[in-house]
Amino acid sequence: MTPANRPGKGARIKVEPIRSLVDIGRIKTLLHKRPRDLALFTLGINLPLRVSDLLALRCHQVYDLKPGASLSIQEQRTGRRVKIGLNRTCCLALAELSKSHHSAAGEADGHRHHLFWSRRGDVLLASSVHRLVKSWCKHVGLTGNYGANSLRKTWGYHQFATFGTDLNRLMTFFNHATRRQTLDYLCLQPQDFKNIFDHEL
Repeated sequence: MTPANRPGKGARIKVEPIRSLVDIGRIKTLLHKRPRDLALFTLGINLPLRVSDLLALRCHQVYDLKPGASLSIQEQRTGRRVKIGLNRTCCLALAELSKSHHSAAGEADGHRHHLFWSRRGDVLLASSVHRLVKSWCKHVGLTGNYGANSLRKTWGYHQFATFGTDLNRLMTFFNHATRRQTLDYLCLQPQDFKNIFDHEL
């Protein structure tokens, strides 16, 4: 018998975005003394990057960048090159991570050239990020299904539901073929559209 919290054979369970800004704040508070984890979470929810592209970032690409600076990324999965901008929150998290890198033993080690490394000193894996995100969400009391891809979904969800970014622009960032694909990817629910009817003419 398959446990209630586990998918059946061949089934896929989509991870969710973190919908509440309060929960995002609580996770940041949880991670405030862990520069690597805070930077990983902050960049993950502020940039439209897959976790593989986040983990491929090198220190020289992002350190010393100012808010609004452009970063050119070649996507691991598609091979396409995209330009993204770093906001103030990303730059602050990167500044704290830079301090921890500079104070870490073995800074000259080649692995340190990657932005995110494991406790063992090698490059952080996507599977490890998946476990980290699940544990952070569980720690702040979230009960849905969360994982590494929740970071990118959280960016897209709030771009649409909180900031009103046009869905066609999000389709471009996600490299989706249809609007329906983007809506499904972001796990949007009826309540995410209710504020449309609050606008008065």
